[in-house]
Amino acid sequence: MGIPVKLNVFEGPLDLLLHLIDKNKIDIYDIPIVEITDQYMEYIQDMEESDLGVMSEFMVMAATLLDIKCKMLLPKEINEEGEEEDPRAELVEKLLEYKMYKFMSYELKDKMDEAANVFFKKPTIPDDVLKYKEPVDPQELLAGMTLEKLNAIYKSIIRRQEDKIDPIRSKFGKIEKEEVSLSDKMLELREYAKEHRRFSFRNLLEGQHSRIQVIVTFLSILELMKMGHIHAEQEELFDDISVEVVTDPETWKNLTEFAEE
Repeated sequence: MGIPVKLNVFEGPLDLLLHLIDKNKIDIYDIPIVEITDQYMEYIQDMEESDLGVMSEFMVMAATLLDIKCKMLLPKEINEEGEEEDPRAELVEKLLEYKMYKFMSYELKDKMDEAANVFFKKPTIPDDVLKYKEPVDPQELLAGMTLEKLNAIYKSIIRRQEDKIDPIRSKFGKIEKEEVSLSDKMLELREYAKEHRRFSFRNLLEGQHSRIQVIVTFLSILELMKMGHIHAEQEELFDDISVEVVTDPETWKNLTEFAEE
């Protein structure tokens, strides 16, 4: 591998080609190979032949450009997929790769310059902190520790947590779900209707001790009205609803059948 030598402002043939492309504002994917080749040859003629190894690289690129120039004059070859092959494709790929690495080198140089401006201060620890010693030596504490002993310690900690009594939650009672069936509530209303042939719907609901009781009572009233056992009426808007028993509660024999349905 030869020592890299910088000629004028170009560090190699690819660098020279990129300069020509930028100078002429050419699309790198559509290089006018004839024009670029002529300009490239002019730059080579003006270069000083100070290093044959470096100049050979430029001459190889010149031969490559001439080869591409000749291929551009010939009918284009067709690849296996039936598409025309561009003789410039390989050169374009090399130029893009070189351009990427060139920009990456700029980024690394900027980071190196920024790193040169960074200074570090040696740590200054107070004397009190330097004199501090851990109350327990971890090496001494873990001496002879095995997985069996560690498992026993873990189980003892879990056991303490399980035996711990919550001062607040321990006083909570058990919350049980209140089961209220529609058939039971209708049977209850039948007994109520035996003693109250006409009653207030509001008073009936006020006698219920939970929200679910109120809901099931309301549904029971609707079902009894649908069966024709009771009749409800309201004189004014937002007034109390008056419920009147129409049939004899003793004849309400199909309530259990309704529950089974």
